[in-house]
Amino acid sequence: MHIDVLTLFPEMISCSLEFSILRRAQDKGLIVVNPINIRDFSENKHRTVDDYPYGGGPGMILQAGPIVKAVESISGQPRIILFSPQGRKLSHSYAQELALTNHLLLICAHYEGFDERVRDLLKPEELSIGDYILTGGELPALVLIDAVTRLLPGTLGETAGGEHESFYDGLLEFPQYTRPQHFRHLSVPSILLSGNHAAIRSWRRRESLRRTKMRRPDLLNSANLSASDIQILEELASNPE
Repeated sequence: MHIDVLTLFPEMISCSLEFSILRRAQDKGLIVVNPINIRDFSENKHRTVDDYPYGGGPGMILQAGPIVKAVESISGQPRIILFSPQGRKLSHSYAQELALTNHLLLICAHYEGFDERVRDLLKPEELSIGDYILTGGELPALVLIDAVTRLLPGTLGETAGGEHESFYDGLLEFPQYTRPQHFRHLSVPSILLSGNHAAIRSWRRRESLRRTKMRRPDLLNSANLSASDIQILEELASNPE
């Protein structure tokens, strides 16, 4: 996958990609991330790309010209995503959809936003990572790159358990434990030490359903639930443990 990122701070993108799974994904050739400085497409000698808003108001607005010119300089037909609090909320299913794309173009806004003609001319998809305001689009871009990259085949390795993580099947993840068996006054549940893999799978599913019901019951409305899942939820409702 090729990912272009239009940003005023390309170093924020490139430096953050030097670690852990994202670094390994690049080394394997699974992703190529190309930060592009919007200032390189400035229309004046001072390399400014923002100006005061027409009609007055606080802050500065990113000009349409440099952003549109930067997009037009990119070859191919990338899927264009603009980070905005007005956009579609990022979800696991949306990340799965984007993971099937060969070429993404991410536009990071800054200051008080961007000239509306960016929307009018480029017709980008708009994406939000939550109902809050950040200084710029660089952190959302990195969140999206991470969420999408780990879904690419080969990123997590053949033995990685991505299918057990939260949201994979619409539910929250079950509790996980490692050594030591006893820590302070808490011990690992005995079922996990039993060696009975069928019983362990059953316990984990029940705990996943329990945790989702307690913490994110809204997810149950769209989760892929089996008849046995529904029975467990009914038991949990009638007899909370």
